[in-house]
Order: sequence, then C-alpha cells, then structure tokens
Amino acid sequence: MNLEYSEEQVLLRDSIVRWAQDNYSFDQRRASTEKTEGFEPKHWQTFADLGWLSIPFAEDFGGYGGSIIDVAAIMQELGRALVVEPVVPNVVMFGGLLEASSATDKAEILGELIGGSLMGAVALYEQQSRFDVVNVATTATADGDAYRLNGTKVCVLAAPSSSKLLVLARTSGEQTERDGLSVFLLDTQADGVTRQGYPLMDGQQAADITFTDARAELVSELGQGLSLVEDMLTRTHVALSAEAVGIMEKLNQTTVAYTKTRKQFGVPISSFQALQHRMVDTFMAFEQAKSLLVGTLCELTDEASSEHDKAKMVAGLRTMIAKNGKLIGDEAIQLHGGMGLTDELDVGHYVKRLMMINLMFGDRAFFQNQFNKLAYAV
Repeated sequence: MNLEYSEEQVLLRDSIVRWAQDNYSFDQRRASTEKTEGFEPKHWQTFADLGWLSIPFAEDFGGYGGSIIDVAAIMQELGRALVVEPVVPNVVMFGGLLEASSATDKAEILGELIGGSLMGAVALYEQQSRFDVVNVATTATADGDAYRLNGTKVCVLAAPSSSKLLVLARTSGEQTERDGLSVFLLDTQADGVTRQGYPLMDGQQAADITFTDARAELVSELGQGLSLVEDMLTRTHVALSAEAVGIMEKLNQTTVAYTKTRKQFGVPISSFQALQHRMVDTFMAFEQAKSLLVGTLCELTDEASSEHDKAKMVAGLRTMIAKNGKLIGDEAIQLHGGMGLTDELDVGHYVKRLMMINLMFGDRAFFQNQFNKLAYAV
C-alpha cells in the first residue's frame, strides 16, 4: 500500500512548515492561548490568506476542491507545530457539514469562512450522550417556516469564538433512535442561545450551550440529518488522527534528541540499551499509526470500497491512535523526567493535546468496540 503526496500537496505541507518555523515558536503559541479567543486572530487570517482554510471545499464555493488526503497533509503538519487555532472544529466540522447541508445562504457563509471573517461550531453531544451521537434529547419543533430549539449541548468545540452554529436536534422519535434527527443552523447571538465558555487542558476552547425556544433554520432533510453528521465525523476522525500522527513524530524526535544530551554516570542516557529499546518501541508505534493513517486514506478514496470497510478502517485507526499515542506520550514524559511535566517545556503540552484527541468523539474502548462489531459483522 503506497500513498505519495502530489507536488501540490508537498508544496502545501512545506508552506505550513516554513510558516510554523518563522511564526509559531512554543512561546508564541503560549501567548496565543492567553488571548480572549484562545488563539491568535492574526494567525487565523494568515491561514485564510494562504488558502489553507479553502482546501476541503468545492471550487463552486471558492474552495480548492481538495480531498481528505489534502486535509490529512495539513493536519499532520499542524500537529507537529502544535497549532492551537481551531482548524478541525471550524473547517472540517462546521464547514464540512454546512457544505453538505441545504442551507439557503451556505455559499455566502462558506465564502466568509474561507476568507477568515467568520467562524462556526457544531453542537452534537449532550451530557447523557457520552460518545453516542444518536443519544439526543434536544428538541426542535416547527414554528412557521422555522423551528424552535430547546435543550443543552456540551463541550462544543470552538463555540466561544464562533458566530454560527450547526445543531443536531430531534424532530421525532425516541431519545436514542437513529431516525428523527435533523440539522439546524442559527446564530450564536440569537435570542434563546446561552453560551458558557471554558478552556480545555490542551489550550483549545469549548462551551456548553443552552437553547430556550431559539429560532433556527432546518438545513437537512427532516428527520434524516444523521447521515450528514456521520459523514462529517468520518472526515473529522481522520483529520484528528493525522494531527495525532504529527504530534507523535514530533514527540519522538524531541525525546531522542533529549536523551543524547542528558547524561548519567558521565555518558548520554541514549547509550543505555534499555532506553534504546523503549525508543525503538515508540518509533515503531509511530510508524504503525502513520501506516494505518495511509491505509485509511487509501480506503476512503477508493471508489470500490464499501461503506462498511471504510467505517471499519476509521474505527481501527482511532483505536490505534489512542493506543500508540498513549505509549508515545507516556514514554516522552518518562524519559524527560520531572521536567516533562512542567508548563515551560513543550513536551507536556504535546502530550495533553494527544490526550484530548484520544477523548474526542470517542475513547479507545469506544472505537475498539466499534471496530469489533464491524470486523465480526456477518
């Protein structure tokens, strides 16, 4: 199985590498997380100016017309740089779901998103949901040509800085039924919308959002919005996995370099055979994750591949990312010693981001269970 990036994809990755080297030192990142938005707005506008925000969208909307492979290429480099700007929540999730929707003004909204002047968020999960996106108690009732939303969504990524929301709400059926779920679009400043924002441990921003008779536009087929959400989540899982692979690679490089400078008994600790074995284990864990990412990208872009096989590959990828990411993160902390946990060293921040990725939309046990069901389905 072989996946080679095209010349355009290589240039895209190189542009991110150069930008990060010149503009995104660890100290600069820390300064960005301390801003009101939780990131640097000037960097976000730079992303727009360089065309990075346009990659996944169709040319009809002013996008680049890129594939999931292009998105993975971007996210892997953003992971290596530990970029805190919310590309996944805004571009992959909100933009991807909006593009697939029937929103009347989606061309205008996508144009503003690609231009960097608008940010959006997707509200899916609720307190009782855990990782089950189908478990939805938020309701939407018809009110003339619109709908009224009532309920609460939790941990909505990038919501504090967003002006638009896409919300999964129930228009019919019981709380855990797959049918009866619809997607709605509304402004975050609309009457009846209350946000309570907070920072996550990796520096990202999120919010709990309560809807009280909030007026919203139906942007999916009535009761058939789940398929749009699941397609978006598939791309999101791959984007987060690519980011995690970039983080794993960076952690391995940083840890190996550190073991060559730290000395015990007058020699670098990299000369100790036991530590060499551990570093080989983390290198192999990274290579396994990277290879499965490539395999998943090939599966998703293969027109002959079935939806069942695609879902199985994605579940397997998230499972391995969680397993190998924990191994690499734990070893990076261990081999750096106590300083690996300090706020002044970037290692701990990379590990925190890995930990958050491994809890986004499902943990290791959740995805392992999904994979088992798909692998042994008759």
